[in-house]
Amino acid sequence: MFGHDTFYFSTTRKMVVYFGTLFNNIHISRTDDSNNVTHLFRVPMQYGPKDKEIARVLADPEIQREAAITLPRLSFELDSIMYDPNRKLSSLNRIVRKNDNDANKLKRMYNKIPYNFNFSLYCYAKHVEDGTKIIEQIIPFFTPEFTSTVNLVPEMDITLDLPVVLTQVSLQDSYEGGFDERRMIVWTLNFMIKGFMFAPIVDKPIIKISNTQFFIGNTVTTNTQVMSVSVKPGLDANGNATTNSSITIPYANIEIDDTYGFIETWSDSTDANTST
Repeated sequence: MFGHDTFYFSTTRKMVVYFGTLFNNIHISRTDDSNNVTHLFRVPMQYGPKDKEIARVLADPEIQREAAITLPRLSFELDSIMYDPNRKLSSLNRIVRKNDNDANKLKRMYNKIPYNFNFSLYCYAKHVEDGTKIIEQIIPFFTPEFTSTVNLVPEMDITLDLPVVLTQVSLQDSYEGGFDERRMIVWTLNFMIKGFMFAPIVDKPIIKISNTQFFIGNTVTTNTQVMSVSVKPGLDANGNATTNSSITIPYANIEIDDTYGFIETWSDSTDANTST
């Protein structure tokens, strides 16, 4: 598309994994009348919309299952992805990295593009206290944001701190019908990850020689070239920077992260006429 080969950095998937990892290790306990812990279990979590999870919980009421396995539980889903103009960076800037496969080329991509990833986290509980035990283990860490580091584009060594912002918390008691109907309390927490999208990586040749020509003249169309200078990197066989063209290794073998010098070659060209 747009003249580029197929590319994919799994950015959206990484956002989903990042968000889900924040809440996949929540535990709650139940106690008896003497305040002794009788059950300690991890709250199960999976990706899925709220309506589907509610349907699964209410389905097959005759199946005998422990309440701790069904409720409480967590689920989450990605609601939307929206461009964030407030975090826009210059479109002309580029991210450049060394190309390990070719010393004469660089890996380059345009600046990251800011997008907000909106998620909903759902907490399902049969008992009010089970729900509050889970919610109180989440909310205090968001003031209103929690930031962690994510390796977004390993090929370009792009690792960024991504804030996760808690935007809203709401409660729904889905009790309907007669006294024999199942009751479910649903907490909904809305979050926004301030993430980024990335353009494709392009290999570009490195400019290792600069040629400059100097002209004089008194007309617009015809000038006289009087001097020229050529500049290229210099590095001796021991890896030391040099300005001596007689001891430098070939410039094609000098890599971008080498500590090289600059070799300048000046020449007079007073007899050369050039039109510009």
